[in-house]
Amino acid sequence: MARPTHSSSSRTAVFWTRNDLRIADNPALSAALESGASVVALYVLDDHTAGKWRLGGASRWWLDGSLRRLAESLRSLNVQLVLRRGLAKEVVPAFMKEAGGAEIFWNRRYGAAERLADQDLKASLRSDGYTVRSFNGSLLTEPQTITTGAGGPYKTYSPFWRTVRPKINKSAPLPAPERGQHSLSNYPSDALDAWRLTPQSPNWAAEFPEHWEPGEAGAMKKLDAFLDGCIDGYVDGRDVPGRRATSRLSPHLQFGEISPRQIVWSASAQGDGAAVEKFLSELGWREFSYHLLYHFPDFPEKNWRTDFDAFPWREDEFGFAAWTKGQTGYPLVDAGMRELWATGYMHNRVRMIAASFLTKHLLMDWRRGEEWFWDTLLDADIANNSVSWQWVAGSGADAAPYFRIFNPSAQGERFDSDGDYVRKWVPELEKLPSKYIHAPWTAPEAVLREAKIRLGATYPGPIVDHAHARVRALDAFKSISHANRGNEP
Repeated sequence: MARPTHSSSSRTAVFWTRNDLRIADNPALSAALESGASVVALYVLDDHTAGKWRLGGASRWWLDGSLRRLAESLRSLNVQLVLRRGLAKEVVPAFMKEAGGAEIFWNRRYGAAERLADQDLKASLRSDGYTVRSFNGSLLTEPQTITTGAGGPYKTYSPFWRTVRPKINKSAPLPAPERGQHSLSNYPSDALDAWRLTPQSPNWAAEFPEHWEPGEAGAMKKLDAFLDGCIDGYVDGRDVPGRRATSRLSPHLQFGEISPRQIVWSASAQGDGAAVEKFLSELGWREFSYHLLYHFPDFPEKNWRTDFDAFPWREDEFGFAAWTKGQTGYPLVDAGMRELWATGYMHNRVRMIAASFLTKHLLMDWRRGEEWFWDTLLDADIANNSVSWQWVAGSGADAAPYFRIFNPSAQGERFDSDGDYVRKWVPELEKLPSKYIHAPWTAPEAVLREAKIRLGATYPGPIVDHAHARVRALDAFKSISHANRGNEP
């Protein structure tokens, strides 16, 4: 097919937005607007290309709000946001033809299925005569550009971050673009309400709006609030779930409502202190996760350490249901799982404890937990989710040793010593003294009566004994062939 031709005054450029739902520091959008063409934005809801990793329920709730905000922001630039549903490989070429577009701009994605789909689509569009330009709009570095001295990928975080940290570009992020001179287009678009992204009956996301404001403006408010009031106490406070000491930017990052470069620029303006460095190192873990996903695309599906293919995972539907509902009898685990259900979010320290409980106390396959988090987390990120689950399970890169088995009660006493977090999310235990709140079964009967607690009735007893679970988990780990121990890609 010959390249489509247009006069300079009628050229159309398509900005295909995906996980970059913002206008500031958006290199693809800025390049489209700087091309001199009339610009139209396209979002495609493709529930097929990503397979089982299509957007989960919580993420779909967030997407609805984010697209509404993005449409308003783009309209201020004289750019229409067109919504279409279907296979991107079919929808995008059809829209290029419909719009008479000669150029298409997008920011790159790094999930295995998405990356392959983008490569194929780019080749197809170019063969049809279109100009395709792609950019890095979601990471601080391109995963393929970071290599060890031997030329391969990094497999441990610390040397990776030591290599990447000096390479981070601290230049100012791109500002929000100026309003375009062209007229706002009026292409047919799906109605967002027709996509039914938000739950209806029941509306399990009813409490989400109390905690979150999807969109670019909401992201900047979160960043400003963190830098103005929380970052000084971040090093120690980030592990205390009852304290607001973290940025809570992860859902905004996942949807690209804010870029990591914007975060680095703003945080670096605070200086180079320990709190800033620790905060940026969390962005480093996100970069490391995408580095691993790029080089090992099966990470979300398969054990990175292949010796774990022989691990004797258990089937325990009762235990899994208790875990998902926050009814394990371990208050810190239950508080985290209930926070997740109510808000679409869980404090990071508690995520590790809850994930450890599933994989080590219940001996359930990390992939069950990964799928649950994928559906219930607002910040469900294919790289972070899979790499972090495998880290906790012991099967992943730079993983926590399998014999590191969190004691949920001891963790609660250490990081929620006054029980504030547990009392908020497990109100059945609200009147229990702090001395017993992380191990209610140790409280004298008189104390339980005073707190109006009946174990097994108003609150469950532990569904598994910690000491027994620990020995069982260690025995399971020993059952893996020592000949294959430490086997890595």
